[in-house]
Amino acid sequence: MKKNSPALILSIILFLFWEILARYVNLAFILPWPTLIIERFWQLKKILICHHLIATLKISFISLTISLVLAIVLAIFMDINKNIENAIYPIIVTSQTIPITTIAPIFILWFGYSIWSKVLVAIIITFFPVTINIAQGLKSIKEEHLELFKSMGASKLDIFIKLKISSTLPYFFSSLKMAIPFVIIGTTIGEWLGANEGLGYFSKRMMTQLDGAGVFAPAILISIIVVFIVKFISLVEDKLLIWVKK
Repeated sequence: MKKNSPALILSIILFLFWEILARYVNLAFILPWPTLIIERFWQLKKILICHHLIATLKISFISLTISLVLAIVLAIFMDINKNIENAIYPIIVTSQTIPITTIAPIFILWFGYSIWSKVLVAIIITFFPVTINIAQGLKSIKEEHLELFKSMGASKLDIFIKLKISSTLPYFFSSLKMAIPFVIIGTTIGEWLGANEGLGYFSKRMMTQLDGAGVFAPAILISIIVVFIVKFISLVEDKLLIWVKK
C-alpha cells in the first residue's frame, strides 16, 4: 500500500484538476467531469456489464488464445533455427508499422460484422510483444546451465522442457500481463470501427448521441477489468514462480 501511495496521491490530484476544469468549462458533451462519468456509468451498468462487456471479453479471450498459441509457436521456431528467426522477425516488426485503423476496414470487408474482423485486429496488436518476449525468454538460459545439461547427456528435448521452459516462464507471465490491455484495446478498436455490440461499439454509439459521459463509461469498465485480470495473473505468477524471488 505504501509503495502505491505516490501513484494514488497523483491520481487524486489529477482527478480533482479534471473535475474543476471540466465544471468550469461546463461542456459535458465534450469534456464530462469524473463524478458525472461515474454517475453515468452507474446508470448504464446493467447493459454495459450484462451485454457489451460479455461481447468484448468473448472476442478478447479468443484473440488472446490465438495470439498466445501463435506467439509460442513462432518463438519456438525462431529459437530452433536462426534462418527462421531472420525470415520471420522482419515480418513481425513490419506488421507493427501498419496503422491498424487503415487495415481494420479491410477485415470488415472480408468478415463483415462477425467476431473475426475484431479478432484479427486484436491479434495484430497483441502477438508481437508476446512473441518477442517469449523468444527472448528462450534465449535467456545461462551458458553454464546449458553446459551442465549437455555434460549430463541431456537431449535437446530434455534441455527444452527442463531448462528452457522454466527459464521462459517469467517472460511468459510478463508478456501475458502486457497482452491483456493490448488485446482489449485491439478488440474495442475493432468494435469501434464495425460492430453491433461490445464496449467499443457502445462508446461509438454514445458519441453519436453527444453523450460525453456515456463515451467514457465503457473506459471505466475496461480499466477495472484490465487491472483485475493483471492483478490476478501477478498473483498466479507469484505462487507458481517461487524460485524467481529466491
